[in-house]
Amino acid sequence: MADDENKEAPPAPEEPAISLEPSKTAFVFIEFQNEFTSEGGKLFPAVEPSLKRFGTMENAAKVLAKAREAKCTVIHCPIEFEKGHNEISDRPYGILKGVKDGEAFTAGTWNAKICESMKPTENEIVVKGKSGLCGFASTNLDFLLRQRKIENVVLSGFLANCCVESTMRSAYELGYNVYTLKDCCGATDADGQEACFKYNFGMFSFPTTSDVIMKSIAA
Repeated sequence: MADDENKEAPPAPEEPAISLEPSKTAFVFIEFQNEFTSEGGKLFPAVEPSLKRFGTMENAAKVLAKAREAKCTVIHCPIEFEKGHNEISDRPYGILKGVKDGEAFTAGTWNAKICESMKPTENEIVVKGKSGLCGFASTNLDFLLRQRKIENVVLSGFLANCCVESTMRSAYELGYNVYTLKDCCGATDADGQEACFKYNFGMFSFPTTSDVIMKSIAA
């Protein structure tokens, strides 16, 4: 028994090396909209602590620049609701109740616009029709990815434990290789963001960081 107790624990397994072919890789940036990212946004005060802890906006901008440089597919995935938020039930609960009651992400307003640092270029795709949590459920995101023969999907954005997680789970079940960027997401609770990556994301994706993913893009 003593010998067993004195044995050293086996080393933790190393993370698998990541190598991403640009032509088969899409970066999906979820809800980098003023409502979350900018002073004056209705949800900015709630996510600001996590943005500061993880350096979310700075890291995401670097990843976007690298994806563009490597000629990967870049897809922006905002959420929008028409005035009155009739897309949401008259008796909502949970997070969508907060969105409706607060009239957040109203189409055509500054709040719903993608923020300046993540603004799409003319040749980048902006997913339309996202009026729920999953980036696939009410949109043509899967079609956009499949017609470009995308195999690898890299996710970042808001909220880590809501829309990013919902989109991650669907992407996993649809058969994509899914990568989630721990330091390019935001949440209303920084500890909650840490927890979802620690306990949940490894079941449905390869959780990683902006530095690792940028180095992984094949030249």
